[in-house]
Amino acid sequence: MYKLYSMQRSGNSYKVRLALALLNVPYEAIEVDILRGESRTPDFLSKNPSGQVPLLEVGDDRFLAESNAILWYVAVGTPLAPENRIDRAEALQWMFFEQHALEPNIGAAYFWLSLVKGGRDLQTHSLEDWMERGYGALQVMENHLKTNAYFAARQLTVADIALYGYTHLADRCDFDLSTFPAIRDWLQRVEAAPGFVTMDWRPADIDDPASIAAGA
Repeated sequence: MYKLYSMQRSGNSYKVRLALALLNVPYEAIEVDILRGESRTPDFLSKNPSGQVPLLEVGDDRFLAESNAILWYVAVGTPLAPENRIDRAEALQWMFFEQHALEPNIGAAYFWLSLVKGGRDLQTHSLEDWMERGYGALQVMENHLKTNAYFAARQLTVADIALYGYTHLADRCDFDLSTFPAIRDWLQRVEAAPGFVTMDWRPADIDDPASIAAGA
């Protein structure tokens, strides 16, 4: 069984928990609070020298870091990972976009404005840039979703999960999604997927969810 080291309120960690829930894959959840320095202990750093979550233990002394790498690892061989060459490349394209355009801006704003006490005052110099670049990323997504139900392969894939992680948190950190109707519709489509769980959900909350893998 996998062991997943994650933080409940982390968008990157949530992406992995969501994928595992959609696939109905069992795992042991280990909470790591990065705000309390729990990812900087010698024990954790021996598993992941970057000191970040999520971290997936896939076997004896085998650990996989970086949320989107973990998403791809758990999804290969399932409907969430496209098999067609161009569909696969497009899914990866959007996952790269998420990490360089969305997460550094909306993710950073969420971290400092929602998780860190006094974070708004500490990051006043950065907030304007996060907002400008974050809205730019949202507009790119909106333009795509005007003519596409999902981001790759015409179905729900790991690309959608990667982008959902922080997009659904945008309204918690000053972003207004009211002018992005295609994004709002897409969020609802993701949330309607069999086996979907919210960010607050924990593995012990349900026993046998419907799943993408089961074709429910």
